[in-house]
Amino acid sequence: MYIIMEFFMVTLKVLWAFVLAGWKWLVRPKEKSVAGQVCVITGAGSGLGRLFAMEFARRRAVLVLWDINKQSNEETAEMVRQVQREMTSAMPKDGCAGGVQEVPAFQPQVYTYVCDVGKRESVYSTAEKVRREVGHIDLLINNAGVVSGHHLLECPDELIERTMMVNCHAHFWTTKAFLPKMLETNHGHIVTVASSLGLFSTAGVEDYCASKFGAIGFHESLSHELKAAEKDGIKMTLVCPFLVDTGMFQGCRMRKEMAPLFPPLKPEYCVKQAVRAILTNQPMICTPRLMYMVTFMKTILPFDAIVCMYRFLGADKCMHHFLAHRKEVTNNNEGKTGM
Repeated sequence: MYIIMEFFMVTLKVLWAFVLAGWKWLVRPKEKSVAGQVCVITGAGSGLGRLFAMEFARRRAVLVLWDINKQSNEETAEMVRQVQREMTSAMPKDGCAGGVQEVPAFQPQVYTYVCDVGKRESVYSTAEKVRREVGHIDLLINNAGVVSGHHLLECPDELIERTMMVNCHAHFWTTKAFLPKMLETNHGHIVTVASSLGLFSTAGVEDYCASKFGAIGFHESLSHELKAAEKDGIKMTLVCPFLVDTGMFQGCRMRKEMAPLFPPLKPEYCVKQAVRAILTNQPMICTPRLMYMVTFMKTILPFDAIVCMYRFLGADKCMHHFLAHRKEVTNNNEGKTGM
């Protein structure tokens, strides 16, 4: 009898979850403040990482930028400082105007660290520096990512290992470094920047897809572990964008008749949607929303039906131009080196 009552209660909770999800689609939730909170961003030297840094700078977060490239990371930091200077100069300087209380002075802070997230020793040593020089962190954005750009049988083992280390294993190292304090305080937010290719795959990028599937599996398992431990103060957000126009997959394209329906995402749009999801504690964000439907169809359709759809859309060969482009670039670089 007890199990029947419990099943009934679970059914009600599931239905209520659908109601709440629908309500959030209709009414935009209020964004939380991250002012003064310490935010670590991996892969901050370019692409989405740089844009994440800019967005959180506008929200007055204390930024800790990680990247393997010192120069590009410092360029991001300078762009962040410019944003912070503009915000500081735009703030009212009078103590009080029209009965409005003075806004507390904004103290811009940005720290840069050179770190190879694919090497756990580098991650752990850099994390220790952050704790010593900045303090304990509130937000961890696992954004760093690489792609080899080779067919499986043409891809050197070292590049496959590198892809797995940076895109997947690094999430383990960064989380192990910063999660203990989050658990102690029951406060924090971990963001996994994955990809739609971690929800459904395509041909020619086996290592990349495997790494993103792994990152998503890690994220979901950790989310369940935190729920089981009743650490509701630690939030998790999974970011799964479609192909983003950052140059990482230059040359990738769908069938020309379908291309207008699946254009590469503008990086700025992708990051703004992701930041909105983070600040409203949304568990998962797929951009564009059509990706939700594609993922759902993958779970219910027979594999042969999926293959037919891939061929119709041109998704089965969408990476061929990208792989050819990367091969040409590699051959040109090797030719220059040999001269």
